[in-house]
Amino acid sequence: MTEGKNIPNSSADVPFRSKELRKQSLIQHTGLVGVIDEGTKTIGFSIYTTPDFKEIAAHRVELSVITPQDGWYEQDPLEIMASINKCAEEAIKQLPEQGFSASDIASVGITNQRETTIAWDAVTGKPLYNAIVWKDIRTSSTVDQIVAKVQDPNHFRNITGLPISTYFSALKIRWLKDNVPEVRQAIRGKRCKAGTVDSWIVWNLTNGALHITDVTNASRTLLMNLETQNWDPVLLKTFAIKEDMLPTIRSCSEIFGKITSERSPLRGMTLSGIMGNQQASLLGQMCVKPGQTKNTYRSGCFLLCNTGDKPVFSRHGLLTTVAYKLGPQSPTIYAIEGAVSVAGHALSWLQSKVRILPDSRDAEKYAEMVPTSGDVYFVPAFTGLYAPYWRQNARGIIIGLTQFTRKNHIVRAALESICFQTRDILECMHQECGYEINKLHADGKLTTNNLLMQLQADTIGMPVFRSQLMDSTAFGAAMCAAQAEGIDLCKFEPEKRYYENVHYDTFLATTTDVERKERYGKWKRAVERSLGWVIKQKKTREHTEENYRMLSSLPASIFLISSFAMLVHSFAATSQ
Repeated sequence: MTEGKNIPNSSADVPFRSKELRKQSLIQHTGLVGVIDEGTKTIGFSIYTTPDFKEIAAHRVELSVITPQDGWYEQDPLEIMASINKCAEEAIKQLPEQGFSASDIASVGITNQRETTIAWDAVTGKPLYNAIVWKDIRTSSTVDQIVAKVQDPNHFRNITGLPISTYFSALKIRWLKDNVPEVRQAIRGKRCKAGTVDSWIVWNLTNGALHITDVTNASRTLLMNLETQNWDPVLLKTFAIKEDMLPTIRSCSEIFGKITSERSPLRGMTLSGIMGNQQASLLGQMCVKPGQTKNTYRSGCFLLCNTGDKPVFSRHGLLTTVAYKLGPQSPTIYAIEGAVSVAGHALSWLQSKVRILPDSRDAEKYAEMVPTSGDVYFVPAFTGLYAPYWRQNARGIIIGLTQFTRKNHIVRAALESICFQTRDILECMHQECGYEINKLHADGKLTTNNLLMQLQADTIGMPVFRSQLMDSTAFGAAMCAAQAEGIDLCKFEPEKRYYENVHYDTFLATTTDVERKERYGKWKRAVERSLGWVIKQKKTREHTEENYRMLSSLPASIFLISSFAMLVHSFAATSQ
């Protein structure tokens, strides 16, 4: 492994220049920008100086996940808001020791977990149900119903860039409408509002004055037309969703309004940025030119490749999405995306469910105790496989076990599964985006694992550039909010090659093409064995006759049991 910085001649050609040159592209200003970072597992609030975007204060808390059934994932919308207020309060307390105060925060941006959906009562402001998290698969039957109606899961791909899947918000809103009486009543009373988490946050921060979302979050709902960037009437009709429930779609970077909630420590501050978390990460990694690609390694993995101002529609299961739109009059930049449902979550599973790992953070130490995975392959398809397979009926397998397999091999195989799933997506991106991808930007909590980064480089055969920020999401959202017209804390000029704020550690591949091809071939074989595992039972004649025989035997059974009970009772009475 080699580590370094400033390697040009790659798909992300942004060599470092002096700070003096950088500052020529930035408006000199002393204002601060705050960022609400609402993720799946954690919520944070960070405060940055401008124009150098140095994080000077931050506070983060864990966010609870509720799992009422297998494959169901929910979160408490009220806990989300309480956590945001707590984080903002604690971060602001840190400002005086840095020589600042809350009044120096000129702007606030929001970045959030995408697709996760909330419905609430517009009159009371209270949620009508828990937030349904993006990876929840309860809507499988709803997907089947919609697909049966349109005959093709990719029927709307040319409009939305997305397949019909449990992943997206339209299915979650439809499920809430069909299964939650409170939601149905609120819809009938025209009191129901629904949206992704950013909409819920803005509604609460503005006391219901704003019901908005940005174009990146809207592009993940399966309800937005990519061309018009408005809610599509055909899609609304297909999913039986009323447009008046939904937020207004805005750009990522503009002055939206003031925070007015008395519960918020941010009251009086200006909201000027909203981005889905993976798009914010793409911007934070400075992947601003076509072909530049990043992967965020968290509980799941999210690869995005910038495709410029023209959407690329995938033939291999990748998603077409909006990357960013930095102002109402700015061009819309698109990306193709592949999502890995289970990445770091596989390590958590090894810790909490099968107890192979005492702590998921020790995965690197355990995996390094063996030189290879011992030909063990782990396909962590706990709730199916996402891109490029899109198979809800897949389930997880660990294959290749022998009498010599140790838990260390399984831990290493779990790390390799993250790398193989990443390669699955990169292979498709390379075929479809039309640009050469010869470098992968990496960020996210899991990137602190050096072995994972090296295994990733060895699996894909190209350099992996790990951001020293570890998580570029909040940084990207800070730039988005700071450059909004009317805020003007910085000037975003991606055409300037010296526009760079991130340093990298570089991991170079140490494997040969032959080695990579052999191992990847075995991974594909393992994936094939995980497919089609969930088979829906159909009622057959044999089942019906068996049930009839069982039911017909009940009267005789009841007679025998009651007769035995009476006999026992009579013996007891006689003995007395």
